[in-house]
Amino acid sequence: MKWRKLGHIFDPSKHSLPNNCAEYAQSPQALVLQDRVRIYFSTRESEANGKFLSHIAFVDFNKKMDCCLGVSDRPVISLGSLGCFDEHGIFPMNVVQHGEDIYGFTCGWSRRVSVSVETSIGIAVSRDGGRTFERRADGPVMTSSLREPMLVGDPFVVMLGGVWHMWYIFGVKWAPANNVDPAPARVYKIAHATSVDTINWARDGKQIISDVFGPDECQALPTVLKIGRRFHMYFCFRQATDFRKNPHRGYRLGYAFSDDLVTWTRDDQSAGISFSPNGWDSAMLCYPHLFESEGSVYLLYNGNEFGRRGFGLARFEG
Repeated sequence: MKWRKLGHIFDPSKHSLPNNCAEYAQSPQALVLQDRVRIYFSTRESEANGKFLSHIAFVDFNKKMDCCLGVSDRPVISLGSLGCFDEHGIFPMNVVQHGEDIYGFTCGWSRRVSVSVETSIGIAVSRDGGRTFERRADGPVMTSSLREPMLVGDPFVVMLGGVWHMWYIFGVKWAPANNVDPAPARVYKIAHATSVDTINWARDGKQIISDVFGPDECQALPTVLKIGRRFHMYFCFRQATDFRKNPHRGYRLGYAFSDDLVTWTRDDQSAGISFSPNGWDSAMLCYPHLFESEGSVYLLYNGNEFGRRGFGLARFEG
């Protein structure tokens, strides 16, 4: 896989975003429209208690991805009601157009007491061309289960052969606090589910991507695209602890391929993209997203500090 980096294309601090959000444009996700590419992302609103609320915004680019057309002027989707799974944030939202319908598959966040968060997956629908979304219901379509006891989230959804496929993550444990990390640390893996109606999902709770850091490796935000006759997946991965300021343990991009959507071969050495020698993506690469526009294949991704200064773009070259 060969990628050409096109640079740091969006910095949220240079735009006026809804909800008084000035930093973070995390998990960029593209919706290719007739006249533009709309990129949804998660940004943060500061609360008086020092915590954050995660909101969805978007920025529009032209189809060649070399000109910014503007940003959203209103909230894309409201946060959940009191006590609901998405009360404290949505991060990320994967947007899929199917015929006349535009679906938003959301990862909702809610705060906990013994650990920091719990997550589940919801679904929303847009009736105004993707400018705003309304959730189908207050509850999630996928949440914790017998085999996936916690932290179900990060959906990436495509329709293939009349079947909806979702790649997502699920938590396997919370590691106890220690001298390095004063709070419990979550560990999560990538899995796969299918559906015929986007509401009821068949899943088996099996990890589909092998570990390279051992059982405590964290895998996040899978994205899948068929190029030629093979399916390609990018994702990000890190160590479970001491990852926020230690670049040797933080997020970087992983890669896997499959010919049948069932068996995936991990081959990070062939990912074709890595850290820059300096600058905005020199210490971290995370939250990738694959999409096609005007005959080209692109990869969106975040850099240092989990996307605090926005995201960049790379173009596939073979």
